[in-house]
Amino acid sequence: MQRHLISAADLTRDDAVQILDTAEEMARVADRPIKKLPTLRGRTIVNLFFEDSTRTRISFEAAEKRLSADVINFTAKGSSVSKGESLKDTAQTLEAMGVDAVVIRHGASGAPYRLANSGWIDAVVINAGDGTHQHPTQALLDAFTMRRRLVGRDAGIGRDLAGKRITLVGDVLHSRVARSNVDLLHTLGAEVTLVAPPTLVPVGVDTWPCEVSYDLDAVLPKSDAVMMLRVQRERMNAAFFPTEREYSRRYGLDGERMAKMPEHAIVMHPGPMVRGMEITAEVADSERCTVVEQVANGVSIRMAVLYLLLGGNQPAVTHTRIEEK
Repeated sequence: MQRHLISAADLTRDDAVQILDTAEEMARVADRPIKKLPTLRGRTIVNLFFEDSTRTRISFEAAEKRLSADVINFTAKGSSVSKGESLKDTAQTLEAMGVDAVVIRHGASGAPYRLANSGWIDAVVINAGDGTHQHPTQALLDAFTMRRRLVGRDAGIGRDLAGKRITLVGDVLHSRVARSNVDLLHTLGAEVTLVAPPTLVPVGVDTWPCEVSYDLDAVLPKSDAVMMLRVQRERMNAAFFPTEREYSRRYGLDGERMAKMPEHAIVMHPGPMVRGMEITAEVADSERCTVVEQVANGVSIRMAVLYLLLGGNQPAVTHTRIEEK
């Protein structure tokens, strides 16, 4: 694998399957009474979050602590960033403290790439979401959930998602989750379809390795998994659809629409959900919805990524044996 995890597009099929298989091993740790491994003992990891987060931040922190790493949590609010400190100065401060890895979430697309390639810091960089660009660990946990549900927990080992039909519905324009999933699912052999209002489809989407549809009802009967995306109002600077009611009527998933899906098909959501907008409470609370399962799988995937990138198969501290003469 490469040294950093910046984009889902950087992963080869073998890289992605290796992460999914390693996550399967990590998931077994969660079933133990003591959910700890000594793998990253002595390593220091900083969670550098410039944007609000619940699931991703807590998931990374849980993964790091289960691998016995020393964890430093950094949020922009209450730090020198609020006083005007730049990303470069923050990075150099962390470098001076000798951190081994940085998990970064930033509102600016490209910030993790800049951090990884600028020479400001000599540490592993993991992208936890940058602007509307990428969110690779979210795509990995989504693929992990799909493989478990659609292929099987044990049967899925070593396998990809070849032939599976995945539909992503909603605000594709502002969604880093959609971009990451399109890249990764294509790499894993799945057939991806995007469904959204024309105003929420990005320019240049015809170059993406996926199909585009504006009719949700036509796509649902042939989907193995349907992922609903939140309308990201905090990133919108214009009116992209007339009313919430009309959006929900055309692109929301309710019980009637869920009934059109194949019996084995699952409903996914990266969170946070807006009940009554893109998904009804009936669907969100149904057995076919994997939202809570995705959160649990997120810890296993992030444990796997940290393990593989930080060389978890090597001891954190090497002891030199001194022979007496």
